[in-house]
Amino acid sequence: MANQSMEIITKVLEQSAKLVEEQVDAQLAKLNEMDEDDLERLKERRLEALKKAQKQKQEWLSKGHGEYREISSEKDFFSEVKDSKNAVCHFYRNSTFRCKILDKHLAILAKKHVETKFIKLNAEKAPFLTERLRIKVIPTLALLIDGKTKDYVVGFTDLGNTDEFTTEMLEWRLGCADVINYSGNLREPPTATQRSGTKFTKVEKKTIRGRGYDSDSEDD
Repeated sequence: MANQSMEIITKVLEQSAKLVEEQVDAQLAKLNEMDEDDLERLKERRLEALKKAQKQKQEWLSKGHGEYREISSEKDFFSEVKDSKNAVCHFYRNSTFRCKILDKHLAILAKKHVETKFIKLNAEKAPFLTERLRIKVIPTLALLIDGKTKDYVVGFTDLGNTDEFTTEMLEWRLGCADVINYSGNLREPPTATQRSGTKFTKVEKKTIRGRGYDSDSEDD
């Protein structure tokens, strides 16, 4: 029985290898059929794509992308998010420890995802804005696309309910909101590096209730 199973597995592997080999041969044959003009046009298209991508990156950098910055007022918030298609704003409070944890991860992601603007704003200096966005729990991340708030990350609930969540976990959560270009699997969080027994909540939009600012930090 074991020998028969091994024979089946071997046959399947051989068929898979043959299929891959045929696909590679087809690609090579296609390249061989291309003349110098075809190759030159292909080279030009790739070069043009690289130039376009570089130009887009420079445009993002000129708008303050690529770094995690603090803005000083509500007026700055509106001008910042209007100026960029994708933006993440961290509403924080100096006395809340978990805000400092988020700062560390957001600084890393700001450099990695230049396509998105990462900013922070002291919630106590933005009473009108926090009321308008119904921000009651600190820290809260407002995730904005085309100047409109699409989603929120409230506290660490969506990040495994732990202060020790990874940057990859936050990156996945932002990817679920389409506020960054995420290349991983959006269906499952990157739990492999998380502690065993960590629980994750379903990612969905939230209605934030309560009066005043509720801290999500036990040390506050």
